[in-house]
Amino acid sequence: MSEIKTVGIVGAGVIGAGWAARALARGYDVIGWDPGPNAGEILRAKIENAWPALVKIGWAKTATPPAIRFTTDIKELAEAADFIQESAPENIELKRKLHADLDAHASADMIFASSSSGLLPSEIQADCKHPERVMIGHPFNPVYLLPLCELVGGAKTSKGTIERADAFYKTLGMHTLHVRKEVEAYLSDRLQEAMWREGMHIINEGIATPGELDASIVYGFGLRLAFMGQYKTFHLAGGNQGMRHFMKQFGPALKLPWTKLEAPDLTDELIDKIVDGCEAEAGDSTVEEWELLRDDCLIGIMQTLRQFNIASGKTLADDEATQLGKQEHTSWREGDDVAAPLALYSSAVQPNWIDYNGHMTEASYLEAFGWGSDALFRYVGIDEDYRANGNSFYTVESHINYFQEVGTGEPLRFTTQILGLDEKRMHIFHSMYHGQSGDLLATTEQMLLHVDMNAQRACPILPDVYKALQAVMASHEDMARPEQVGHQMQIKS
Repeated sequence: MSEIKTVGIVGAGVIGAGWAARALARGYDVIGWDPGPNAGEILRAKIENAWPALVKIGWAKTATPPAIRFTTDIKELAEAADFIQESAPENIELKRKLHADLDAHASADMIFASSSSGLLPSEIQADCKHPERVMIGHPFNPVYLLPLCELVGGAKTSKGTIERADAFYKTLGMHTLHVRKEVEAYLSDRLQEAMWREGMHIINEGIATPGELDASIVYGFGLRLAFMGQYKTFHLAGGNQGMRHFMKQFGPALKLPWTKLEAPDLTDELIDKIVDGCEAEAGDSTVEEWELLRDDCLIGIMQTLRQFNIASGKTLADDEATQLGKQEHTSWREGDDVAAPLALYSSAVQPNWIDYNGHMTEASYLEAFGWGSDALFRYVGIDEDYRANGNSFYTVESHINYFQEVGTGEPLRFTTQILGLDEKRMHIFHSMYHGQSGDLLATTEQMLLHVDMNAQRACPILPDVYKALQAVMASHEDMARPEQVGHQMQIKS
């Protein structure tokens, strides 16, 4: 399969638009197809609504979405795309026909992945001449933020198709989960469906409203599910003896009438109860307003989990390391011209950096500068392997100057200057600028000490890294010294 440059999106609904936004933010060209009236305008509008979240999480590099191509000719899409993600309505006859039509026009090795929530890939690929390239790539809404993508092969799907799709989805910053056996609704939706059906019984019997059921999740076990899942949670509930003790204690409850997995009759009365309860919970807010709030909350949770390197936070951290490693000139090479100052890092203001005034907190400026330092470390060769061997830089002194406030989602760019260097110490200066206006927002001056983390004491910088730092120092030693360097805080009389 040739390099993927253009992603074909079949279906311009919520899921298709989510895929389109995510692909655009990750640098792919996108061509969309949908036969519905005004589908192209609808697709672009949904992408624009998703874009602020993609800026905030740091994937989108532009303030507005890049242009996309749109067509109502399935042949044009099949010939233009390098990978096709189908997100048509959940109708097996429709999906079989769409994949057969795509199969007739696309190159034989192109992958067709369906976003189906529960249909079997063997049935979707049944009318294709090349069924080996048809599979399920099941995402979760909002597709442009949530990392999970379930991969399901049909009876005739090749192993190579799954492997190549896995590699592609990872370029989108996703966590892929290969479903071992072809089964309706795969994994996550089977679990969601069980909770959904139980909730219907509770509402139908007048025990609780939709809002009360949501509260039971949001304020309780739902918080654990975000990073531990159900089985690890129950394992911990068993104490030192783990799951075995938990099963011994709570196993008998499986015989009690705690749940009713068979769904109740979906009567008009039950539908009205659910709809009325959900509308009461939503209040006067529009769907678009709830989407923006939901996106901010998801980003905040994922970025909080990133610092603990767990669950969706680990996916973010791993993807960031991969993307930094792919960027040109992020690693020093002997003979390179070294920029003075270095410009190695850019980002957007994260939601969890904001205080009650709507601006970055003092501590968040330091966190942002820390990412700038991390970019410098990677540039000179300090990466995960370097730290795994027990070596790193520790900050021993910081001075920050604040000049302007900045709010959520606003773009930032950083420059770095090395002011001094010896075999164990480095004196650096970062400047933070607004990514669009160019205004200086803040600066920090820092002294860093190279340490042996195992021995917990200072040690010489390892030779390859020291050589790279010396090259940077040589480029920076003739730069003007920033006026903020060496300032002391005082009230002058």
